[in-house]
This record gives sequence, C-alpha cells and structure tokens, in this order.
Amino acid sequence: MDPSGTNTDALPATVVIGAGPAGLTAAYDLSKHGYPVQVYESTDVVGGISQTVERDGWRFDIGGHRFFTKVAAVEALWHEILPDEDFLLRPRMSRIYYRGKLFDYPLKAGNALKGLGLIEAARCIGSYAWARVRPPKDETHFDDWVTARFGKRLFSIFFKTYTEKVWGMSTAELPADWAAQRIKNLSLMGAIKNALLPSRNQKEITSLIEEFQYPKYGPGMMWQVATDKVRAQGGSVELNAPVQRVRWEAGKGAVAVTVTNADGTSTEVPADHVISSTPISALVRAMEPAAPAAVQAAADDLRYRDFLTIALVVPLEAGFPDNWIYIHTPGVKVGRIQNFGSWSPFLVKDGRTCLGLEYFVNEGDEVWSEQDEELVKLGTAELERLNLIEPGKVEAGYVVRMPKAYPVYDDSYQKNLDVIRQWLDANVPNVHPVGRNGMHRYNNQDHSMLTALLTAENIRTGSTHDVWSVNVEEEYHEEGGDGDTKRPTPTGTGRDAPLMPRQTPLSNEAVSA
Repeated sequence: MDPSGTNTDALPATVVIGAGPAGLTAAYDLSKHGYPVQVYESTDVVGGISQTVERDGWRFDIGGHRFFTKVAAVEALWHEILPDEDFLLRPRMSRIYYRGKLFDYPLKAGNALKGLGLIEAARCIGSYAWARVRPPKDETHFDDWVTARFGKRLFSIFFKTYTEKVWGMSTAELPADWAAQRIKNLSLMGAIKNALLPSRNQKEITSLIEEFQYPKYGPGMMWQVATDKVRAQGGSVELNAPVQRVRWEAGKGAVAVTVTNADGTSTEVPADHVISSTPISALVRAMEPAAPAAVQAAADDLRYRDFLTIALVVPLEAGFPDNWIYIHTPGVKVGRIQNFGSWSPFLVKDGRTCLGLEYFVNEGDEVWSEQDEELVKLGTAELERLNLIEPGKVEAGYVVRMPKAYPVYDDSYQKNLDVIRQWLDANVPNVHPVGRNGMHRYNNQDHSMLTALLTAENIRTGSTHDVWSVNVEEEYHEEGGDGDTKRPTPTGTGRDAPLMPRQTPLSNEAVSA
C-alpha cells in the first residue's frame, strides 16, 4: 500500500538512476499516482547540474537556471512542488564584457558600435563593407559564416573568443550549422535597421523574456523538496548509491539493477522498468550481459564538455546587476561570470555578494586538476586583470566541479546514438533514457523534465510518447509570447548545440590567447 491507500503490489515497479531534474520528475509523477519507485543517486546531493551547492552559508547555482518555460505541464509541476511564496520574480539581464566595456546581449548595433568607440566602429563598418564586397568563398564553417554577415572585426570581438572557450575548439573548425541556428536571419545591416525603426514596426524581432521565476534558495531547493515529496508519497531516494549493473534477459528486457550501498555492500533490486538519467554511455557499460562490442564502442565514443566554477566572495558594491556577463576579452580563461546576488539575495550574505567565474574544461585537464587554492588565485587574478574588482577585495573562494555538463555534438555523435538506441529498443525496451545526459541532448532543465513526464506517462498509461522527438531550436527558450497567432507554436522543446568536428581540442592556453 502507498500512503494514499492504493494497492501498489499489482503496479509495475520502476527504478530511477540519477536524482537530477529528469530522474526526480519521473519519480515524483510515478509516486504521486501510487506507482512504486526507487531512485538511486551516485553522489551525496540531489539536483544534478541543477543542484545548489552550499559552502559556509554561501549558495552557488551551477550555470544559472532561469525558471521559464512554455511547457504548461512543467510550469504546473514547479508550482506543485514549491509554493508560490518560495519563488522570486527576477529581472533578466546579461551582457557581453569586452576590454572594460559592457555591451547589450543580444547584440544591438547602435549599442555595440557606440561602445567600441568612433575609430573601432569605423573599422568594424569598413570590415563589414569589405565582407559584403568580397564575402568568404566558403561559408561552411562558423568563422566565415559569421564574417560574411558581420565582418571580420565584429566576428573577432563578439563571436570568436567566447565560442572557443565554451567548446574548446577553433571557430575555423566549427561547422556553420550552429551559427545559422543561433544567429538566424541576423546581419549587421538588419540589426542597424531594427535599431532605427520605431518599436511598432519591429514585428519580426524576437522578444526575449524580461523576467523569470527563481527559487529563493536556488534551483536545488526545488529538487530537495521534490525528494522529500517522493519519499512522502511512498517512493525512496537513496544517495551515495551508484547503480553498477542493469541485468537483462532476452525477451524480458531489464529485470533488476545492482546498487552499491553506502557501506560498500551490493544489493540487487528487481525492476519492471528502469528510467535512466545517468550518461547514456555509462548506461551501456552497465548492461549485464554486456552489450555487443559495436554498441560499447559507440558509447565510448560519445564526448562531453565539463564545467568548473570558482566562486569568490566580494563586497556587495563589487557586483553587477546582470545575472551573468559573457567574457569576450581575450587573454583570460574565464568564459562567463555569475553574480549570485543578482539571482537571489538569499544566496548571499548581507553586505557581500559572490561572483561565480565559469570555466569550460575537459575533465582531467590542467584547470580541472589544479588545486582549489590555486584556482581561487587564478579567478582572483583574472577578475583583477579584467578590472572587475580592485586588488585585495576577494575575501574567500570556493571551487565546484561538474563533470559531463555539456554533451558534445561531434560529427559522429548521432551515428553513435542511433546504434545505442537501436540496441536498447530491441533488447531492453523497458529501459528509458531521459534528461540531458541520459539522452545525450543539450537540454535545459524544463526540457529534461518534459522527457521524464512523458516517460512516466508511458509507464502509467501505456501511451507511446516519443521522448526523442522532444527538441526544437534555442530561440524557443528565449522568446516571450507576443500574441502573434500567425507564428507557429513549437510542439517540442530542446535546443541545438554546435556540431563539433573530430580533432584534438584546443588547450585552455590556446583558447584564451
């Protein structure tokens, strides 16, 4: 019996691997409807990349999570888990920082040219004019595609440095597909025209959300409360309990998982369904009997980009109003800087704020492997070098590492995913990948939650939602409703990431040079 009195003995039992947004969403939905569910999380905290890290009373959001969605079911679930009074309504603000000046993001032609100064603005316009007269002959790569639309100088200032920091590759090697997706229908002349037109004539300009909801103690607040509610509804959530094996049988699919307990012992847990938000590569390696060599090779070939935050405590006046700023200034490794006080005053302490310097890295590289105290020195030095703080203003520092934060879309990832999916569908159809890492999809939190809700509904009702079709373009997440009934409404959700070539990634030194 569950707490509501429902007889759960006849209902299928589900094991959920991972207590991030997708895993806990699925567990919450199943347990709410009386279905037996057990969640196993390998670490000592829930929330995955959406966790809120707490150190000495300071709270850090890993990457910044705006609670904004067009998916009604996700919006409803947020407010079902947390009461309205636990949400703050926060203004949306982010800008580009380049050589001591802040520029609007997304770019506005007048603001950008004015901020660059008369001489540099003239050079940028001349560079643009040259690109129009003599456009690059080959626009199949990121740099030439953007150069053709903005000119070489504006490309170098506003596109090249940050993109290379994020993905660890030269823009000369990145395919143009991603630029075409992210900078759709945008050119310098178009931007100038839009800047000069009265607002009533700007019908084609994408409107960005002006404000968003945010749990007052950070996104991890949502997932801790969700964990408590799963348990209250009869489910279980176990921490420090990695799933080592998923046992399956021909004709039956998955029948059990083997969990390593906190005391080092192992337990086999029977399962009618397995929902997996662990990296799909790890899921394949956990199968017992082992997946065929070709499937394992496809799993091992999937790549990830990792994430590291250096959080520095500074006086309140050393902060900025933005949620974050993008660092386009060359010569520093930091890619983006959060001001946690601008997300919520409950994340910081009176008279102080905390700046989160974000570094896009590869697990095991020089930055990832550096000692925390040396990283705090690095972050402090880079803030001072950028003239964002005065020397001696950093009072304390903390380091947070997040592996596998970004699934990489290289030129073989889709082929690898197809191999894995075909094998899973044919042999273990009751194993359901969900979420960002579970599906190797560059999804936002709400996108991941939707895949989990649809999967839970499939289990509960026998419906056949195709969670792999949950995917639309990035501008979905940035657009606010404009009342234009002629504009098609997206039916899915998700976002694109660049298709990455196979090559040796740039070192952090090369990226920041």
